Amino acid sequence: MSATLNATTVAAAAVTSAAEGPACAEPLAVLGREVTVPLVTGGEVTYAALDYAASAPALQRVWDDVAAYAPYYGSVHRGAGYLSQLSTDLFEQSRVTVAEFLDCRPSDQVVFTRSTTDSLNLLAAVLPADCQVFVFETEHHASLLPWTNAQVTYLNAPRTPDEAVATLERALADRDPYGPALVCVTGASNVTGELWPVKELAAAAHAHGARIVLDAAQLAPHHPVSVQDLDVDWVAFSGHKLYAPFGSGVLAGRADWLQEADPYLAGGGASRKVARREDGGVDVEWHTTAARHEAGSPNVIGVYSIASACKALQEAGFENLVAREQRLITKVREGLAEVPAVRVLSLFGDDAPRVGVISFVVDGWNSSHFAAALSAEYGIGVRDGLFCAHPLVRTLLGSEPQAQGECGAPEAAPGERSLNAIRVSFGAGTPDEHVDRFVRAVKELVADGAKWQYRTEEGRCVPAV
Repeated sequence: MSATLNATTVAAAAVTSAAEGPACAEPLAVLGREVTVPLVTGGEVTYAALDYAASAPALQRVWDDVAAYAPYYGSVHRGAGYLSQLSTDLFEQSRVTVAEFLDCRPSDQVVFTRSTTDSLNLLAAVLPADCQVFVFETEHHASLLPWTNAQVTYLNAPRTPDEAVATLERALADRDPYGPALVCVTGASNVTGELWPVKELAAAAHAHGARIVLDAAQLAPHHPVSVQDLDVDWVAFSGHKLYAPFGSGVLAGRADWLQEADPYLAGGGASRKVARREDGGVDVEWHTTAARHEAGSPNVIGVYSIASACKALQEAGFENLVAREQRLITKVREGLAEVPAVRVLSLFGDDAPRVGVISFVVDGWNSSHFAAALSAEYGIGVRDGLFCAHPLVRTLLGSEPQAQGECGAPEAAPGERSLNAIRVSFGAGTPDEHVDRFVRAVKELVADGAKWQYRTEEGRCVPAV
């Protein structure tokens, strides 16, 4: 049998099993759904994982595919052995799968990285000289901070999608000198879950001679992403938010800047030819393919897991997944709206389309205290803090966007107000019961208070023992 056939059939049984059954009626199978955790009030409860925006649980399909492949694992590209050839085929076929998932152009390259952060730092490293970068203050730090070698213009938080487009158009029209430019924008906010007008922003960028990169870390797990339809130049996302937490990410898009720049990392795999010169130096010919920026031994299992997740989401049908998630979003938002002490954070307003990411604050509660009580008393895992989007959260909370803060919990004690928020996030693997329990817990905590005493320990609110 050929390596291609074996690479295809290695996980056939797992794939067939996971693909069976209705997609919309039930959540997709994920690892950890049956895990139980202790409560400080006594007993145990099934853990409600509602922190998908940080890291989503692995799809059972992904886990099964990886487990089926693991015995066949081998080094890629440079091995003559059968397993190495099989793994190489699997690795490169995963590249094709990701390109299809993103609806890339035929000339686009798919580069495998470690994460969204790594992808955007890679793009920052290959920018042409004198490139200007335009980025809204609303971005995650992965999109906000990598552009240290460029002239950066930070744009104020818009309050409508139309204002976002108009703000970008003005900034691009006013740039001087007129040279290479890049716009970086999120597809869905990791704080509010709101969808951004990516297609319109891409049109504005291109009309002014700029390129655009889409941070799809929060978008790709919830909605289809088409590079061609959105007309973006690059897209970046992480496996660990796409139900494939095995340490890989993706940067996909136009090849020219990638080919013209020095490799992101110098080393084996990125080099095509290396020879000593008579003067004692070394001449290097770098690859012009995606391998140029994939030096070292790649994370084959991480890459394969992303491809597996892409296939699983496509087979489930994004239309079904989106419809089910929108029902959960409505349930959470309507439940929180019934609690006057709760204020949901939003840039674009209640009617803005969004994914399953909702941040809020509770009057009279320190956010760390509230999150700790949800965990300790109800077995619900959420996130509290500034979500690595400090300027945005500060703006939404009414403080100065330049004010400093920590990604984790504040030093404020339980009961003290803090300039931090609580984030609940969910997705294709979230059971209805987890969302119902969360809404009930919020109402009970606001109405009755915590049942346990809490203290601050190393910046985090924890149950007192």
